[in-house]
Amino acid sequence: MAIRDFLLLCAVCLVWGLNLVVTRWAVADMAIPPIFFAALRFLGVAVCLVPFLFPRPPNLRTLFLVSIMIGSVHFALLFIGLQHAEASAVAVTGQLGVPISTLMSMLFLGEVIRWRRALGIFLAFIGVIIIAFDPGSFSVSYGLLYIIGSAFVGSAGGIIMKSMPKISALRMQAWVGAFSFAPLFALSFVMETNQLDAYIHGGWMVWAASAFAILGVSVFGHSAFYTLLKKYDVSLLSPLTLMTPIWGVIFGIALLNEPLTLRLILGAIVSLSGVLVIALRPNEKMPEAALGKKAASGDS
Repeated sequence: MAIRDFLLLCAVCLVWGLNLVVTRWAVADMAIPPIFFAALRFLGVAVCLVPFLFPRPPNLRTLFLVSIMIGSVHFALLFIGLQHAEASAVAVTGQLGVPISTLMSMLFLGEVIRWRRALGIFLAFIGVIIIAFDPGSFSVSYGLLYIIGSAFVGSAGGIIMKSMPKISALRMQAWVGAFSFAPLFALSFVMETNQLDAYIHGGWMVWAASAFAILGVSVFGHSAFYTLLKKYDVSLLSPLTLMTPIWGVIFGIALLNEPLTLRLILGAIVSLSGVLVIALRPNEKMPEAALGKKAASGDS
């Protein structure tokens, strides 16, 4: 890989990892309702990418279903999870999209999984269990259950998207944004209160967080990543995208003063080792499964 492209990939992973921390800060520390915050993000993406909505792509019903799954449902669960769980733990747990996508490609696409990838899947889940389960109180992190749910829904959306005709990254982002913001606003209206007041009084830093998610993550991050995906094999890129959870852990500790516990260190090593094993083994039916949700909606 050329040095310039490697630095671009580093920048993309840094942006994705930082956004987990920024979103955690917005929905937890600043108390911005998470579903409303997700709705604003998709509205902004739809507005910024209006030109990419044309011409209308074929199979619009399937695109709507995929958009709801990898957009509205996935991000509603993700942002609610970030409200209740530390960003560093979410950064690792979110990588379950990789083994879940691999399992789904086996169940629904006929992919054959041999012992190495089976071991990787086992390690990925064991690592998350180490992080999520507190043996002292015999309890499981409430927030991380939402993150696991978001990984599952995002992966399922990726499997359905496999049946669609090819569509460019920015066109996909545009339609996901267009289809996702209204259901999220409706859900926020039903489940949340004081949304607009909280957002307005959040000040310029909260507004900057929204702009960063829209322009930095969805527009720059996703388009840059798919530019690289056209130039390089998934087998090369997917292990390198593990920089994303590492950045998430680093920023969570540095910016939000999250604790660096032995459970987090051990769980991250075990889980990311499993993800790395899966990423290094080719998936014939769905190569993008090694990229987890990045293959569908981009990272957080």
